[in-house]
Amino acid sequence: MENNGGELLEEKKEGRKIAINFENFTFKYESQSKPTLHNINLKIYEGEKIVIVGPSGSGKSTIGHCINGLAPYFYKGEVSGKLEIYGKKCKEIFEHSKYIGTVLQDSDAQFVGLTVAEDIAFALENDEVETAVMKEKVKEIAQFVRIETLLDLKPHDLSGGQKQKVSLAGIMVDNAKIVLYDEPLANLDPLSGKYAIELISELHKDKKLTTIIIEHRLEDVLHREIDRIIVVDKGRIIADDTPDNILKGNLLSKINIREPLYISLLKYSNDNLERYDNISIFERIDFSTAKENILNWIKYNSSPKKAESNETLLKLENISFSYDEKRKILKNIDLTIKKGEMISIVGSNGAGKSTLSKVIAGFERQDEGKIYYKNLDISNESIAKRAEKIGFVLQNPNSMISKVTVFDEVALGLKTRGVLEDEIEKRVIEILEICKLKPFRKWPIKALSYGQKKRVTIASVLVLQPEMIIVDEPTAGQDLFHYREIMEFLKQLNEFGITILFITHDMHLMLEYTDKAYVFNEGKIIKSGNPAQILADRNVLKQANLKETSLHYVAEKIKINSEELIGTFVHYEKNHEKKHKKAGD
Repeated sequence: MENNGGELLEEKKEGRKIAINFENFTFKYESQSKPTLHNINLKIYEGEKIVIVGPSGSGKSTIGHCINGLAPYFYKGEVSGKLEIYGKKCKEIFEHSKYIGTVLQDSDAQFVGLTVAEDIAFALENDEVETAVMKEKVKEIAQFVRIETLLDLKPHDLSGGQKQKVSLAGIMVDNAKIVLYDEPLANLDPLSGKYAIELISELHKDKKLTTIIIEHRLEDVLHREIDRIIVVDKGRIIADDTPDNILKGNLLSKINIREPLYISLLKYSNDNLERYDNISIFERIDFSTAKENILNWIKYNSSPKKAESNETLLKLENISFSYDEKRKILKNIDLTIKKGEMISIVGSNGAGKSTLSKVIAGFERQDEGKIYYKNLDISNESIAKRAEKIGFVLQNPNSMISKVTVFDEVALGLKTRGVLEDEIEKRVIEILEICKLKPFRKWPIKALSYGQKKRVTIASVLVLQPEMIIVDEPTAGQDLFHYREIMEFLKQLNEFGITILFITHDMHLMLEYTDKAYVFNEGKIIKSGNPAQILADRNVLKQANLKETSLHYVAEKIKINSEELIGTFVHYEKNHEKKHKKAGD
């Protein structure tokens, strides 16, 4: 069902030019038998700021590719219907680029200069702008996005947040009227994500841009006002409305898009959302009227305490590491992981989280300190030997996969260790059964979904029978359905006895699934303990580029214990999910 919004929405559109116009637009990729987009009708008006949401595979990214011309000119395919940019049908990707600037999820793919200054100046050089004018323009733009101190650095040496700013600066040089952001928050820590949304909003207002954001992290995007939310599912636009109208309904949860946490809280506690104005901006809501409902809900849904393990599995003592003599990446790290725990490591981009995981797995050798596994010193063990105890699953499954079929990929580690064929067959089939991949054992991996590929990489680690695995950003860029799918699978592995260490930016993952969190900042552990307690410590949040969730904000406003509220929320969501599964929803 398509919803064209209410009177307020129509008022905002009135008198504005149409910047982008889809009419009965259908697109089918060259390699696919069925269209990805079906009969899209969408008008985006000059000066609007909209967000496009939808589950993975819904077609939202394809809409973005059609807007910036990547489809059909780079991603080949068949088009029917009409797509106009400012009333003009663009016939090549260059014509799209005259109007539209794109900031990709993977900023690295956009860099062309050896330094930040060169990268920003690239478009100006192509236009043969005089050197003096070019330098002044680059300086001006760098100051606007607050990267003037980074101009001489290499783009690839920057943090995720800094890279995003450089990409934005490159767009500003082109004087694009329309800016498209494709998952701009996917690789950013929470606080950098917040600042990115603030900067996007500032650019939108000051440069009078038309802004289109494709993003899963809706609560983070709504940190600043949005005109419309476009909801896409199965290649069709199923809703086009104001944020308030979208949030008050149940459409997002039905198609597995995570609602802002405070919205879910109000719904869980049976509050009447219709009585709130501006519900999309949680700082404007008077939550005091909901206090009684929330307290009653907590009373009947409080979470039980989990029993703690006493057996130490992994212990790090005084671990330090540096890639060169100039700067230590890890500084005197002490860390203990008990058998059967699910642990998260969080912190800002560049804090040392991923480096620590590489040191634990043996890919990097510490400069100082000791690593103990079941009280045995493994500090000098080889990568191959350590992999039998501690598995390492990279963020991007494509970075781990080297074989054509599922079976061969999972069997690879055993074959390299000289395990007999009969034993390989037995162990691979057992693991594929556990990972629910047995029906796909003869499939080419390229035919699998992203989530299935992720399972293949986990299976290829588990087949070596480690007692512990490290998983780097398991849910990055995933919609709620795929988030649940991968996390519930990992939880099941934990129940089988696998100890799991997560490297993550996802604060909800940390709260919902892990027993303990270690917070990193500038190579040091600055706090460890219960995730809810950590997220209630504003000093720690500031140091580690984390941010409090909207649940903390609600707890503070109505003067109740935030740890109890969050614990109840997490417990309720888990049970809620189980009930839906049993009911066959």
